[in-house]
Amino acid sequence: MNSPLAQELVLPCGQSINNRLGKSAMTEGLADSLDRPTPAHNQLYNTWSHGGTGLHITGNVMVDRRYLERAGNVVLEDDSALEQFKQWAQAGTEAGNHLWMQISHPGRQCPSLVNKQPLSPSEVHLKMLGSFSKPRALTQVEIAEIIQRYATTAALAKEAGFTGVQVHCAHGYLISQFLSPKTNQRSDQWGGSLENRARFARKVVQAVRKAVGPDFPVAVKLNSADFQKGGFSLEDCVQVAAWLAQDSIDLLEISGGTYEQLSLMGVEATEVRESTRKREAYFLEYAAAIKASAKVPLMITGGFRSRDVMEQAISSGEIDMVGLARPLCTQPNISQQLLEQSVDRIDDFEHNLTLGNGWLGNNSSISLIKAINNVGAVSFYYQQIMRLSKNKPVDTSLKVLPCFAKHMINDTKLNLQRKKAQNKSLFSTN
Repeated sequence: MNSPLAQELVLPCGQSINNRLGKSAMTEGLADSLDRPTPAHNQLYNTWSHGGTGLHITGNVMVDRRYLERAGNVVLEDDSALEQFKQWAQAGTEAGNHLWMQISHPGRQCPSLVNKQPLSPSEVHLKMLGSFSKPRALTQVEIAEIIQRYATTAALAKEAGFTGVQVHCAHGYLISQFLSPKTNQRSDQWGGSLENRARFARKVVQAVRKAVGPDFPVAVKLNSADFQKGGFSLEDCVQVAAWLAQDSIDLLEISGGTYEQLSLMGVEATEVRESTRKREAYFLEYAAAIKASAKVPLMITGGFRSRDVMEQAISSGEIDMVGLARPLCTQPNISQQLLEQSVDRIDDFEHNLTLGNGWLGNNSSISLIKAINNVGAVSFYYQQIMRLSKNKPVDTSLKVLPCFAKHMINDTKLNLQRKKAQNKSLFSTN
């Protein structure tokens, strides 16, 4: 029996994806000190290209080098490094799969080590481990400039050979900040009602579509909800999805959470029902309402681990693509095995990625331990990405605390190297 996962998916723009498995975006941290793609990107995505996944979406590619999600992000704001991007696109599509560039602006989720004056719709501070400075509210002129930056990056991605783009409207980044009433407290045409809060997302998508033309895939990643009281809700998502469909998107990926509520990292929200946990996919229960509203191909990412659940989700028509992320870090060929139906379940390492209750002391230490567990678990997968980018085998024996320490050291190192290189570049142009 052929797997439903092996079916081709034809997009509204006319392009097709050769199966129903998609790699969701994961931050790589592999850019050089001038924010350019490197041979490490080529190696990593070439490995994934040959792993059977039909669609690959890159980690954050930033539209403005002044504001990054983290040091090590790639930036595409002009054609100065277009040759490196062409090499990345070629390496990442070698096996005939799609490679879409995720384009993004972090807004207030720009670490202080990168920029001590981040931007956001409103001056709502992200108070998380002291890592982020209070943002400044964007001006009307700056909003228009950023919209154009998304369009410029999308056009350059197409020129470089990427086969599509995804506009990141989720996970608490800038567009998500405009969508949420918790972070968007504006009283002008960009804030207040949902229609106004969604205006920025729609203007960005419209500008991107105009820049790349009607035949080039344009996707959006959107939160099903922020899972925060007073934040972006499922009802908001359903309506915004319908509006984005009117703006000619080709694929809608649904995820959830923000830095303050880490559903995006597999930390389940209190609003996620037990039935959904049993069905694995964190956001699958919201699919019907979103798909009925948007009427575009739908990809759900988060929690899929058994082939049976994936195949049922596709066969039933609940969703059109299964999004995978972490499993491709530890099993880069798992998609091919799923397509061949040679495995029933993806290996799950999350339950081992914790310091354990023995580390919990008094109440004041609990939040720190939770932070180390959350960041350390993510860092475990960062370490696998780094190994794959060096053509090394994965190492699933890594533990949370060493991964956490390595990640913090590496991020500090990346920041220092970047500041040094960019200061040198600035000095040489004066």
